[in-house]
Amino acid sequence: MNFRRILFSKVLFILLISGATVGYVDAQETLTFTLEELVQQAKDNSPAALRAKTKRDNLYWQYRLFKSNYNPQLRISGTIPQYSQAYNNITQPDGSIAFLPVKQNLMDLNLGLEQVIGLTGGTVSVNTSTNRFDDFLSGPGEQQTRYSGVPINVALQQPIFAYNQYKWAKMIEPLLYEESKREYVQEMEEVSRYVTQLYFEYLTAQVDFEIATTNLKNTEDIFQIEKQRNERGITPEDDLLQVELTVLNAQQAMAEAQLSLESAAFAMNSFIGLNQTSKLNLVSPINIPEFEVNVEQAIDLAFQNRAEAIMYDRQKLEAESQVAEARGQRFQVQLNARYGYNNAAFNFTDLYQNPNTQALVSLGFSVPILDWGRNKARMSMARANQELVNYTVAQELINFEQEIFTMAKNFQMIKQRLNVTKVADDVAQRRYDIALKRYQTGNVTITNLNIAQNEKDANKRAFYTSLRDFWMAYYELRSLTLYDFEKEVLLYVPESN
Repeated sequence: MNFRRILFSKVLFILLISGATVGYVDAQETLTFTLEELVQQAKDNSPAALRAKTKRDNLYWQYRLFKSNYNPQLRISGTIPQYSQAYNNITQPDGSIAFLPVKQNLMDLNLGLEQVIGLTGGTVSVNTSTNRFDDFLSGPGEQQTRYSGVPINVALQQPIFAYNQYKWAKMIEPLLYEESKREYVQEMEEVSRYVTQLYFEYLTAQVDFEIATTNLKNTEDIFQIEKQRNERGITPEDDLLQVELTVLNAQQAMAEAQLSLESAAFAMNSFIGLNQTSKLNLVSPINIPEFEVNVEQAIDLAFQNRAEAIMYDRQKLEAESQVAEARGQRFQVQLNARYGYNNAAFNFTDLYQNPNTQALVSLGFSVPILDWGRNKARMSMARANQELVNYTVAQELINFEQEIFTMAKNFQMIKQRLNVTKVADDVAQRRYDIALKRYQTGNVTITNLNIAQNEKDANKRAFYTSLRDFWMAYYELRSLTLYDFEKEVLLYVPESN
């Protein structure tokens, strides 16, 4: 009897807590969702989806920055003013030094239009500049202000045999951008998959609570029947106590199921961005879409749509660019050429009268004579890294194809298992209903009824486990192929993005 008191006290405490929680939640708004609606809710409002959108936007602007490097750049620069007043040491014609006062101002303004030559990695520019010098200590009859400037010149800076970062960026950056757009769709499908997991955790808790509620009502009815039979001397006292213990266990199971339901609701509301006080009512997604998954088609779609297919090409290109960069560091040659006009005058307008020709051509080079194997080591390291990337990508391709193959096969098996568990659930429920009616008429023992109840509950949970596995596999297959097999449409279409 002490055991019964302890168990009853424990159950009563749990019921009081859960009862208070239920009373509070019932006063809140009840939101009903299907799986598809909740997935869309998560895609629109969940922090994970918002992070994915922000990441996509950042990569978009990174791509825009890359594109801008190939457009003309109009720059203006200058110094306005550069005033100085001091005593400076000035070397005289005879070699002596005189300390003379200086009070002057220098201003310059430069305007240039610059264009990158992506094919060669060089830069061509068109420039104009003006300088003004003011000597505030000039003597009588001396000109205080002087001008110099370049009305126009054209300049070329061209590295020779060097690493052309613009050429390689033009091949790599578009792949990065395309990869980021596909990654965004994949991440949104991962959000769908995760919210599906949370959906079924809550739905399972909801089903467990419904099972616990039904079992409690049935065991209470059975207890009343056994009490009447005990009063007539049909049911022994120990059997009656066993049924009473079953009632207490059912009460505890219902209280625990309620607490599990609240915990699952908290996790769901936190992820999808709902109010924590919102009460959820989830509709069981028992209507299974009818479609077949062809393994070869799934593999082709994955290689066509997934970001990894582009990532592998990008990784090989990046390794190849590192080899080109190491090769370009062996020696450096720089061609600089400039042609235009310049002039000097006491008046600003005179700068543009009969300017002088300005020309410059220079070819600079830097070649190591003895570097103790540095260039060889640099090239060997780049080539070894390229080989490593090629081997890694080859293995990743095999693993990628194997993952798609396994998932497509598992999906077919999960769908078959779901059909079996659904039939088993219906059979177990009908068996229990029949056993309960036969028990009420005295044709089945309490032991057989308990066996039928346990089988009913086990098959119900097995069905919802199979249902969860199906929908989890459904969204994982969408994520792996970026294809909706049910509607037969691509989840990502490059032309529309």
